[in-house]
Parts: sequence; structure tokens; C-alpha cells
Amino acid sequence: MPDSWRREIQSLSPEKRREEARDLRGRIEQQVGPGTRAWKVAKRALIGTYNDGFIHAGNLAYLSMLAIFPFFILGAAVFSAFGEEAERAATINALLYALPPMVGSVIEPVARDVIEARSGWLLWAGAAVALWTVGSLIETIRDILRRAYGTQATHAFWKYRLLSAGVILAAVFLLLLSLIAQFLIGAAQEVIEAYFPQLVDRVVALRLSRIVPSLGLFGSLYLIFYSLTPSKYRRKRYPKWPGVLLTTIWWIAVTTIMPAVLRNFFAYDLTYGGLAGVMIVLFFFWLVGLGVVIGAELNAALAETPEEELSQTEETDEGRRAALAREMEEEEHAA
Repeated sequence: MPDSWRREIQSLSPEKRREEARDLRGRIEQQVGPGTRAWKVAKRALIGTYNDGFIHAGNLAYLSMLAIFPFFILGAAVFSAFGEEAERAATINALLYALPPMVGSVIEPVARDVIEARSGWLLWAGAAVALWTVGSLIETIRDILRRAYGTQATHAFWKYRLLSAGVILAAVFLLLLSLIAQFLIGAAQEVIEAYFPQLVDRVVALRLSRIVPSLGLFGSLYLIFYSLTPSKYRRKRYPKWPGVLLTTIWWIAVTTIMPAVLRNFFAYDLTYGGLAGVMIVLFFFWLVGLGVVIGAELNAALAETPEEELSQTEETDEGRRAALAREMEEEEHAA
């Protein structure tokens, strides 16, 4: 058995596949290799998740626990700048929609105490520190995407931190829009109850108050995925929405199923005692982090480089081959 330093982890990242498509062996394997494209994509995503998913899920769980209360402080500062001082806790109410009840019950009282303890300049000072803390979480997601695509860092550390700050503020803005939409839906439901009582049951059945937070979650995740994906792979050629959609569905499924699973199959209080609530929160963030990694690996698995497509294009299709050659040159210049 070879020494540990001689072993090489199998990589199916777009950059690795780009290199393989440039040599004869890679072109032959593309032509005669087993399986359909769906099988290949699933294999790439599963191998990437197995290699990095569990480690990064743990990192995200820890950083999420570390960053969630600073994020509430940052959101309170932004909301106080746009609205009434009494509405600073609106970020808590918005995020609780995306958390299982048992997780929200642990986070909510502490978050409200943290926000109420700060006002004026102390609130904004806390927001500045929060921006840095939450930025560490964003940079971890950036590293996940870099590993999935097989690329390296191309900008200075401070530039990445500034970009992370922009992503965080944009996410807070999307949260604000989600809250406005929830308010409008609440007002519409009151009007329906007052003037169209026969439609109340149908409105309740639609669960619009749950749909809007889900759309807000999808929008926030799409913003994060798109802005943190390596610049070479932000082109229309490489889809971003499949990974975002998968992560959103995964998040909602975990939020929906987790309470029943913990209630029927686990007894965390017998194992962790007074820390059971904290462990449940960490477990939830770990599952969400694993979903983020799977979404990133799915996007990377779906990414087909011009070199790969060129190796599969017929020699007689000169127009397509010329277009792919131009695209390859553009990517090299952009890099």
C-alpha cells in the first residue's frame, strides 16, 4: 500500500476535466466511457461530496453558530436605519421561518437579548464586528466552491473580504424585501377574511406565508452561489440554479422533517442534558452545511468546459468548433 503522501484523491472538478479533455486519453474516455451524462454528473457530485462534504459541513456548522448572533446585530443595525427602532428584531422573526421550531426556540430568546442590549453607536460598533464574523462564514462557502471547481484564489485577501461584505449586505436587503412581502401577504389575508370569508380556507391551504420565505431563501442562496463562484465559471455556459434549487429543497426538507425525526428516534436531552438545545442547533447547521456542499458539487459536476465539448464535437462541424475555440480563448484571457 503506498504511503499517505503518495495517495492522490480522485478529482472530477471542471479544471481537472479540462486538463483531461486536452490529451488523447481524455478524449478516448469521453467517447467510450460507460454511463450517460446523468450518471456522470451524479458520480462527480457524489465523489466531490464524499471528499470534502463532511469536513466542510462541520466547518459551516461551527461558523454558523458563531456568526448567527452577529448577523442578527448587523440586521438590526440595517433595519434601524430604514425603519423604526422598534422593528430591529424583524430579522429574528424572518429567519425563524427558515428554522425548525426546536432550533428557533433555542436561538430566539438569546437573539432578542443580544439585540435589545445594543442601541446607538454600540449597535453600529457591533454591526462592524458582525460584518467581519459573518464574512468568515461567507469565505468558507467561497472555499467550498473553489474546491468544487478545482480553482485557486486569484485576488488579494482584502478584496475577498470586501466582496463578502457586499454579499452579506445584499443578503440582508433580500431579507428586508422578504419581510415586506410577508407584511403585504398578512394585510391581504386580513382583507380576505373581512370581505371574502368564503376564501379563507383556500388561502390557509396555500400557505403563502411559507412560500415567500422559501423564495427569499432561494434568492439569498442564488446571490451567494453566483457571487462566490469562481469568475471563470460565472458565465451562462455554467448553470448555477440547479445547485441553489437543490440546496433550498434540502434546507426546507431538513426544517420540515428534523422535528419529527428527533422526537421519535433520538433523545438528545438524555445524552447532552442542558446542552441538548445547543447540540440540536449544531446538528441542524451541519445538515444545512452538507446541503450547501452538495449544491456546490452539483453545479461543478454540471459544468462542461469548452475543451470537453470540443473533444466530443465532430470534425465536420467547423462552425461549432470555431465558436468553442473562441470561447476557450476568452476564458484564458479572463483568467
